Amino acid sequence: MKQFISFVTKETKHILRDKRTMLILFGMPIVLMLLFGFAITTDVRNVRTIVVMSYANNATQKVADRLAASEYFKLVKVVSTSDEAKQLIRDQKADLAMVFPEHFGRTKQQIQFIVDGADPNMAQLWTNYARIVITNTKGSVVNTKLLYNPQMRSAYNFVPATIGILLMLICAMMTSISIVREREKGTMEVLLVSPIQPIMIIVAKVIPYLVLAFIILIIILLMSAFVLDVPMQGSLFGIFLISTIYILLALAFGLLVSNIAETQLEALLLSAMVLLMPILLLSGMIFPIESMPRILQYVSAIIPTRYYTSAIRKLMIMGVSIKEVYHEIAILVGMLVVLLSLSLARFNKRLEIGRASCRERVCLYV
Repeated sequence: MKQFISFVTKETKHILRDKRTMLILFGMPIVLMLLFGFAITTDVRNVRTIVVMSYANNATQKVADRLAASEYFKLVKVVSTSDEAKQLIRDQKADLAMVFPEHFGRTKQQIQFIVDGADPNMAQLWTNYARIVITNTKGSVVNTKLLYNPQMRSAYNFVPATIGILLMLICAMMTSISIVREREKGTMEVLLVSPIQPIMIIVAKVIPYLVLAFIILIIILLMSAFVLDVPMQGSLFGIFLISTIYILLALAFGLLVSNIAETQLEALLLSAMVLLMPILLLSGMIFPIESMPRILQYVSAIIPTRYYTSAIRKLMIMGVSIKEVYHEIAILVGMLVVLLSLSLARFNKRLEIGRASCRERVCLYV
């Protein structure tokens, strides 16, 4: 037991002394959280809006005033024809035009939106926001109420996904690089011939990253609550329970990568590059999974971050009980068992190859 503790202490000191490692472990989460919280956002703000109406009445004035009073839209001009509005949008002087039909308020004619569709995602957002603003009027036939995110802030969507990305990248990348580095330097063979069991050496190298992952998780949750104003409505126990499973899964993946990669560069490419793009594109962080082609939906089903993000979003934003995320927990536990089994099988196979190689060298020496 003392030898095991000494291995854990050795690995911890090695991590703390390495400034680059500490910068990656604590610098990257803070930078990414600030980027996704403030810089990379889909929040709608100050959309330059034109109102098109041939004449004003009480009904048109109420709707125009409501749109102008919202924090999302900025009323820049009132014109009398749609052609004028289209020209202003073409000249990049406006983003959206709201066209009132004649005799609006007396008939059931609908308001028309003319939108700059060069960016289809933003055009759809602007239109949806405008519809919500103008329909939430007193006496309106349609009244929209947004649950869980009434201000429609993108941070509510990005923060749970960012937590999943960071924990997966940091745990998998740092664990794999750490083990491969020992093998590159030749110190892994020295550790393996020590009295302690080989598997305990791997566990000793993983434990410091497990502890650091929890510290990073706490930092991210504190930043979410006090910097980004993202609420934590659900149970903290549930958040930490599913995060523990997810962190262990990420560490198991890092162990598997370390048994495949021969160099630190290979480990970095496998754990960072191969993971990053699928997680960003297929976890539902940027694009809704339901909108993907069928084949990509099947591929996304094997991305652990998809289920972790879904569970954290339900716990943090919606405030559900842990019973509501049993499905995600069961899938993550299944993935953990599979990855851990593959990692240990690969480790034992590599260990046998290493021992056979050592015996050959001893025979040649004799």
